[in-house]
Amino acid sequence: MKKVTNLLASAAVAVAILFGTNAAKAQTTTKSTDSDPWRLGFGIEGGIPTGDIHDASKIELGGSARLQYGLSDKLALTLTSGYTNFFIKDDARFPGDPSSLGIVPVKVGIKAFFAQNIYFGAEAGAGFETNYGTNTKLILSPALGWANEHWDVGVNYTNYSGQSDNFGSIGLRLAYGFGL
Repeated sequence: MKKVTNLLASAAVAVAILFGTNAAKAQTTTKSTDSDPWRLGFGIEGGIPTGDIHDASKIELGGSARLQYGLSDKLALTLTSGYTNFFIKDDARFPGDPSSLGIVPVKVGIKAFFAQNIYFGAEAGAGFETNYGTNTKLILSPALGWANEHWDVGVNYTNYSGQSDNFGSIGLRLAYGFGL
C-alpha cells in the first residue's frame, strides 16, 4: 500500500509541476473550425500490479498509442492499443515459471475535460495475452489526468478479468501527442 501511496503522490507532484511551469493554452480536444479534431499520442506506462497477480509481480511497464477524435471542446473519443508487460518473479505460482506476462490491449473510451486541462477518462476493451497462455481478458480502466496541447499525464486503474482470475494495476501514463 505504501508503494501505491508513493505512486499517487508522485503523480500529483508531476501534475502540479506541469500546472506551474507550462504556459500553454487550456487543453481542449482540439475540435474547432480551423483545426483537425484528430490527435495521436504515444505514451509510456508503469504501474503496481493488484489482485491475483500481486504476489507474482511487483511492476508492470508498457507503451501505448492513442488515437483521439474531438467531438467538442470538452469531449473526445479514444482508441488505445500498445503492449503491457507484468514482470513475474522466479518463485511465482505460474506453471512453467514464465518471466513475464504480456498483454496487448485494444480499448475504446472517452476523455471528458471538466476543468482547465483536467480530464476524466474511461476505457473498455480486450487484452490479449502474448507469452503466457492465449487468454483474452476484459479490460476496464478509469483515469484522471492533466493534458495540454502536447503532454498528457494520467493516473489510472486498469482491471483485467476473465478465465477465473482477476488482476489489475494502478498506473501512471506519460504521453506526447500532436494533431494530425
